[in-house]
Amino acid sequence: MSIRIVLDERPEFYTNLDYVKGRVVLGLNRTEQVGNIVVKLEGESITALQVPNPYVGGLVQRPTGPMPGPPGSIVSENHKILYKVQQVFPDEYHSSSSNPFGAFPLQPGEHAFPFKFKLPINNACSDPDAMSKLGGLGGVGGFGSGGGLFGMGGVRVMDGTKQLLLQHVTRTLPPSLTGYPMEAEIRYYIKVTVQRPGFLKENWRYHIGYKFLPIEPPRPPTTGQEAFAKRPFTFHPRTPVAPKKTKSSFFTKKDSSNNSSSSSSSNQENHSASAPGSQETAVAPSIEMSARLPHPAVLTCNQPIPLRLVAKKLVDCPEQLTLVSFQMDLIGITEVRTYNLIDRKINRWVVVSNTDLNIPLTSGPNAVVGSELIVPDSLWKDKPLPNTVAPSFVTCNLSRRYEVELKLGVCWGKADSGFISNHPQTIYLPLHFASAQVFSGITPPPELVEAAMNHTAPGRATLRIPPMLPPRAHSTPSSPVSSHNQNQTHAHAQRPSMPQRPPQDPLYPPQLRPGQTAPPYDDAPPSYNEAMAENLSGPFDGSQSRPAYSGVTNENAPSQMPLEKS
Repeated sequence: MSIRIVLDERPEFYTNLDYVKGRVVLGLNRTEQVGNIVVKLEGESITALQVPNPYVGGLVQRPTGPMPGPPGSIVSENHKILYKVQQVFPDEYHSSSSNPFGAFPLQPGEHAFPFKFKLPINNACSDPDAMSKLGGLGGVGGFGSGGGLFGMGGVRVMDGTKQLLLQHVTRTLPPSLTGYPMEAEIRYYIKVTVQRPGFLKENWRYHIGYKFLPIEPPRPPTTGQEAFAKRPFTFHPRTPVAPKKTKSSFFTKKDSSNNSSSSSSSNQENHSASAPGSQETAVAPSIEMSARLPHPAVLTCNQPIPLRLVAKKLVDCPEQLTLVSFQMDLIGITEVRTYNLIDRKINRWVVVSNTDLNIPLTSGPNAVVGSELIVPDSLWKDKPLPNTVAPSFVTCNLSRRYEVELKLGVCWGKADSGFISNHPQTIYLPLHFASAQVFSGITPPPELVEAAMNHTAPGRATLRIPPMLPPRAHSTPSSPVSSHNQNQTHAHAQRPSMPQRPPQDPLYPPQLRPGQTAPPYDDAPPSYNEAMAENLSGPFDGSQSRPAYSGVTNENAPSQMPLEKS
């Protein structure tokens, strides 16, 4: 027996609205009785943190709210951000033949069962209606309502009621993420289960992983505004040069003694003449370095940072300043949450690092005060973000945001000069952007962008708001009696009409509760996002190419998270 999953045209990663197509290939050496074959498309966001000791060194470190466990224990939180189930066997041919044992024989050989899923836009764990139907606890229509004791003919299905006890948010599916062993990870799987009825027969299971990178939200319109981080600095004035002493020897002592009076007088005159000049040359240069990003600061995966670096002259000084080093770092802050425990992990990517530069920061010695010079962007325009940078995201128990940090080395003087008065002064100015977003670079379909702009109401899984009453027109009553009749007539006129109900079968009347005159409505229709996702095409159906992404080194590697306690 062998099981494998073969994906059709498998890309480097999948994204929202993509079709995950393939087939389950089952190889048999002998005839086997198979109840059914189920394929699951799953995504998990798992976090695990250790409960701290509330008293460490006399300091209280108790988290807000009740403790999720005893001190020192490890608690985990698992969110099923994606969960879709499809039964690929028995098909219509096998289902047409009634089998009292609930199993169908498969002959020796290789059998292929195709499957097809469409990846949604938002996470699934935030929909209480969908989660309550999983595990057979949602009544008729749930996945667990099939035959057998365990639902769906003996196939184990997730108990969605556990997700109802957790805190959720409705957002776009997060990207695949690893790198925090025993603490946090986001993984996506394709699982297959072959159900074998009968005692002492174990079900066959197999799964493979795949990478996921979400589409980016609609970008804000270009306004021309810029976010900036600036820092001024004034160099220290240099110490004037001390006059050199005349060297004398034994043979020239007499001559030097005779000319001592004349030399001393000339030195005093020269010193007095050079004193005013030394005071003028003691003015130290001052400069302001500012880094600018488009506002709001939005970066794109696998693309250079749209940075502008500007130097501004602050004082009237002919001295030249140069940029001798430049480093730009991207700082990723990942917030890990497990119940009420929160931990922050910091990652740093060096995007650009250049030393031994000699870039002038003023246009010349005669530049006016307040003039600005734009540093050439050749330092960073060819340096894209590493492909290990995941886009910014927020999910139920994990979030990622970014900051940008620059370190500029500014020098006054030349390093190769041998004069004491020209010894260089080098400073390193840090510039920091505390908030920056990283988008995936996958443009959503135009229909989705237009729908998101025109439709702001959340889905049924996030908010329930009763319908608003229609506005009432104000009228001036002429008399108390006439106003009462007029208000009644106006109220009947403004009352909204009830929607038409579907016709009922007289053989199967609806079940009414005591005091109920009309049957209740059926389950709510699919949410707006779900309806849009089913009708839209994927972002890569056209000519758009997929960027590189390596958020997960090996999507088929075993999980590095602690096992959950049942």
